Amino acid sequence: VHLVESGGGLVQPGGSLKLSCVASGLTFSRQQFSWYRETPGKGRELIATIPYTLGLPPSYDDSVKGRFTVSRENAKNTVYLEMNNLKPDDTAMYFCHPSATTYWGRGTQVTVSS
Repeated sequence: VHLVESGGGLVQPGGSLKLSCVASGLTFSRQQFSWYRETPGKGRELIATIPYTLGLPPSYDDSVKGRFTVSRENAKNTVYLEMNNLKPDDTAMYFCHPSATTYWGRGTQVTVSS
């Protein structure tokens, strides 16, 4: 299994970024995915999950609800995390993770600063 996150960068408060995660080596269309973020102070925290079953809604941590949107494109084996109204507290390394597996990518760094 290979996971590659991208799309991170430096953005000002209030700005937006869209992260991508391309997954290979698994049956993508039958796999639930989550996005996590990690900081030295808070460790790794779950922020969003998208089921593989059509019609089941994604779930979000309260800290990102209403600002972040998780989506998937099965034809491209890609999961996305659209992040709007970013805050300095969103600064972290972001990872996608196929649920119920031990696989992790290298992550992509998001820094929110003026």
